Amino acid sequence: MRMVGYIRVSTDRQADEGYSLPAQRQDIERYCQLYGLELILIISDEGESGANLERDGIKRALIMLTGGVAEGLVVAKLDRLTRSVKDLGYLLETYFTKYALMSVADKIDTSTAAGRLVLNIVVSVSQWEREAISERTKKAMAIKKGNGERVGNIPYGKRLSPNGISLEDDPHEAEVLNTVKRMRHDNKPYHAISDYLIFSNIFTRNGKPHTYSAIHRMANL
Repeated sequence: MRMVGYIRVSTDRQADEGYSLPAQRQDIERYCQLYGLELILIISDEGESGANLERDGIKRALIMLTGGVAEGLVVAKLDRLTRSVKDLGYLLETYFTKYALMSVADKIDTSTAAGRLVLNIVVSVSQWEREAISERTKKAMAIKKGNGERVGNIPYGKRLSPNGISLEDDPHEAEVLNTVKRMRHDNKPYHAISDYLIFSNIFTRNGKPHTYSAIHRMANL
């Protein structure tokens, strides 16, 4: 079977200390030799993230498949191909139902039924792990917010307390919020409130005029 190899590192540090390009290349060459695969070419992406497929190297490798030059793609490890469950699913549906995908470290070979089963399990576990992390993060953020701790950007009208963890009212911004709410209660339009804030030298934390959308949020806090 004619194979194209694909290797990737995302940073210079990884190239020096992690799963380097030479190490990946060596693993792919040994794998192909062991299983009698014809390795046509090894394509690399250096300093490229695995978060998406916008990489010249992987695009070139996939073209070799669709162009009939190679019958399959081999990687040293599945995360060298992509770190995105969504992108992996796309690749499986678009390319690797017809072409073989082999991963040395993960012992995956989609040219066999067992290999396809293993890959489906890997994808399912990765999806579960991503969703579990998301759920834990949301719960942790909700608890922090419920305890009055900072979550993300500090909302307008608040500031970090001296302990650097919890939030407390910012007297100046609280006064601005009350002014905005009072003017909206009096049916003042957003442009009139904006003009008033500018005239009163009341700007954002970055020293810029408050936008209409920001004023709208402030009026509904």
